Amino acid sequence: MVSEAHIQIAPSVLAADFSNLGQQGREATEAGADLIHVDVMDGRFVPNISLGEVVVDAIRRSTHLPLNIHLMIAEPDQLLPSFIKASTDQIIVHAEACTHLHRTLAHIADVGAIAGVALNPHTPADVISHVRDLLGIVLVMTVSPGFGGQAYIHAMEPKIAEVAALLDGYDCDIEVDGGINADNVKTVTEAG
Repeated sequence: MVSEAHIQIAPSVLAADFSNLGQQGREATEAGADLIHVDVMDGRFVPNISLGEVVVDAIRRSTHLPLNIHLMIAEPDQLLPSFIKASTDQIIVHAEACTHLHRTLAHIADVGAIAGVALNPHTPADVISHVRDLLGIVLVMTVSPGFGGQAYIHAMEPKIAEVAALLDGYDCDIEVDGGINADNVKTVTEAG
């Protein structure tokens, strides 16, 4: 079982009131959040469109917390300079969206951000096997990316455990995204 001291809370900007985004960022900070999770969607990799670097810049000004940028976008290499410029702390790309995953992660790390890879529910855990040394985060999707309010997919718990085993000995966090609530947080943390 994972020690509770290692559990961090990263509220999603998508749950915020966008008409009052700065205040919402400050409230999340004051409430004890560890990070702010920012879902960037392009309407291609996932059907929805969310926000871009201008909004990320605004969020950065409202909190001192690390920004956990989840790029649910096709061809993320084309937009990486925009998000790096936006003073992000962590950039997560989807394995399926990267033509050259190793190169993309190395670029993120080279500019001083923490590099992460997201694994869709259908993506095998072993996709990270040859890039583990570049990773600071592996994000296991426990819903299909692109839509809020989905039910948590319990079948992802063995995958979380598999990712934890693959990362044994590496300095890398496991993040779980989708449908997390008070009813399932214990089984998620027990999985790894």
